[in-house]
Amino acid sequence: MASIFTKIINREIPAEIIAEDDHFIAFLDIMPLVKGHVLVVPKLEVDYIFNLEDDVLAGLHIFAKKVAKAIDKTIKCTRVGVAVIGLEVPHVHIHLVPLRTMDDINFTRPKLKLNPEELKGIADLIRTGF
Repeated sequence: MASIFTKIINREIPAEIIAEDDHFIAFLDIMPLVKGHVLVVPKLEVDYIFNLEDDVLAGLHIFAKKVAKAIDKTIKCTRVGVAVIGLEVPHVHIHLVPLRTMDDINFTRPKLKLNPEELKGIADLIRTGF
């Protein structure tokens, strides 16, 4: 069964896509910790990050770096935090979280509930950073 991320990649369900190439995609988290929280995902559906081939793992991080730089340029933050949890969805993904405090990357706190217009505005803003 395809993961929810594969369904986004295949355009079976909508997402605010920030960036994409042949191997990776970045889109807004619909239940973000903070505004500008982005998920970076390989298009290859693999459950565990350390099961990725070395070149895919390296490429994922290089792609995430480009997205993080765009977030850093466009979202008010001190820096962009990076987290790999791997328990929520059985498809490798990197969380890029704009940080102002350490609590901004606390995954146990309540998530934001943003409407589609807010998500689109944030995505449009981040896309200007490329």
